[in-house]
This record gives sequence, C-alpha cells and structure tokens, in this order.
Amino acid sequence: MKHTKIQQLALERIYRLFELAEKEFQKHPKRSKRYISLAREIGKKATARFPFELKKKYCKKCNSVFTQTNSETKKTGDLTAIKCLECGAQRKFGTKPGPKRKEAF
Repeated sequence: MKHTKIQQLALERIYRLFELAEKEFQKHPKRSKRYISLAREIGKKATARFPFELKKKYCKKCNSVFTQTNSETKKTGDLTAIKCLECGAQRKFGTKPGPKRKEAF
C-alpha cells in the first residue's frame, strides 16, 4: 500500500503514541487514554488507516489499552472477541462462521 509522506509521518507518530500508552497504563491510565485519543485524531486528520495489529490493542469506546487486567479474550473458531472490562464494549475480529458458499463451476 502506497502512503504519502504525511501518512507515513502520521503512522510513525501513531506507533509512538501506542508505545507510550502501553508503558504508562499501569501508573497513569488517564494519560494512556489520552495518548490513544491523540493517535486516533492524528489518524483521522492524515487519513492514515490504523494497522490491524494496533486495532486489536485498544477499546474504541473508552480509548483504554487492552491488557490482561482490563480485558477478556474469547476465541471461537476463526472469530476472536475482546471485551473491555472498563466500559463493557466488545470488539470482534476474524471471519464470521456462516453458511458455506457453493463453488461455481
């Protein structure tokens, strides 16, 4: 995927803010949430898409970083559900199980 210079710079800043948010979560959870909200704002302004690995690391509702203490993870087949224990929001990743498609010949 080709990015512009602005999008590349935005992605670098987003990654850095996520690093800071993960590091600060235990001591300063409010500061950690602020870092995530700043990263989201940068992504919106620069129209840079969040990489999939970062999408799984935070709650979209309350901007908290997912850790062992504040989230529950359930895996059902190819579907992974992550529940935030702070606000109760749930996110699902993967492919949903459904009816099998008929192959066209």
